[in-house]
Amino acid sequence: MQASRNGDGKEFVSHAPGYWSRDGGIAPEFWNDWKWQLKNRVTSLAQLESRDCGIDLSDEERSGVILSGDKLALAVTPHFFNLIPREKNPDDPIRRQVIPRVEETWSSSYDMADPCGEDSHMPVPGLVHRYPDRVLFLVTDRCAAYCRYCTRSRVVSGVGEQELHTDFEEAFRYLEQHTEVRDVLLSGGDALIFSDEKLDKLLSRLRAIKHIEFLRIGTRVPIFLPQRITPELCAILAKHHPLWMSVHVNHPRELTIEVKEALERLANAGIPLGNQSVLLAGVNDDLETMKTLVHKLLMCRVRPYYIYQCDLINGSSHLRTSVAKGIEIIEGLRGHTTGYAVPQYVIDAPGGGGKVPINPGYVLYHDNEKIVIRNYEGKIFEYPETGGDQSVQFAPQREYHDEYLYS
Repeated sequence: MQASRNGDGKEFVSHAPGYWSRDGGIAPEFWNDWKWQLKNRVTSLAQLESRDCGIDLSDEERSGVILSGDKLALAVTPHFFNLIPREKNPDDPIRRQVIPRVEETWSSSYDMADPCGEDSHMPVPGLVHRYPDRVLFLVTDRCAAYCRYCTRSRVVSGVGEQELHTDFEEAFRYLEQHTEVRDVLLSGGDALIFSDEKLDKLLSRLRAIKHIEFLRIGTRVPIFLPQRITPELCAILAKHHPLWMSVHVNHPRELTIEVKEALERLANAGIPLGNQSVLLAGVNDDLETMKTLVHKLLMCRVRPYYIYQCDLINGSSHLRTSVAKGIEIIEGLRGHTTGYAVPQYVIDAPGGGGKVPINPGYVLYHDNEKIVIRNYEGKIFEYPETGGDQSVQFAPQREYHDEYLYS
């Protein structure tokens, strides 16, 4: 089934093999091979502008591609590249995520190389221990494709200002010694680009540490490279339960038929799936787009988990939107659709403060006797805070003066 490439993304469609079908086309056994997809990624200006499958670049994009080699590499899988319209439309929400722009070379006074403060919370190379009971394990610096707003652009893709030098044995020793660690998140880069054998070996090594209760994988591979989610991979992952997975989808058009099938294979292997979106200007910073996205995610058996305010990474100011816009989106979801579809909006506090939940102002007044709250319709309610003290006058619902609503 085909649909307009500039559509709203409400339907699950397939674009395969799309622009790779010209001049004889690509045999299905190649197209469906994840290693072929990686080998044939679009990585250069010449490929972007090629006659067969190229796109019509704007001046800002062309300059961005030329300058991208010393900041964050260009790489887009054929699967994901097929989602990009070929006409000159630099405002397309898929295109904005993966095609470099000259604005990436601009700097603002707020930009940071390491906005989440990971380097300062790294007791051994490649292991970030910022929260009390969990660690982030950076197992690779490579991804299937590169998001232009990448929080770790300083180390990811091999062309940034730093290199990732993970010491696996030192990391394993640290985890063995720190018995407070019960949760390990594999990220990087993307662990799912490892071979089945290498990934199985890594998960087995972590599973051998008794106090580690569960494992998580943060990945965009099911979206960039759904061909990687093979039955063999799912069987390997299922050996290491409890294992959870956070995927990364920003726009409903990313949820194609192939991606839906890949996510279903993971869910059928018993892996709980959550989605982490980044709020991006011109991509998903409106209520209808986000509502379509969260509804499609639930149809793929994925729970919307987080919406991140875009980190203050160098060169991302053109993709950042206001916090007020994020609050507006959450308010437009809460109460207007199932609670399962409403993610938590968070800011990763700059400099390493961790995730801080940002919510609309539902609490209007709170003291030691009561809390005054409003619901999604704007109606006001009281709830007692006294533990049953009958002397406190309490009205479940009443009219309030402006000082409650606007103080």
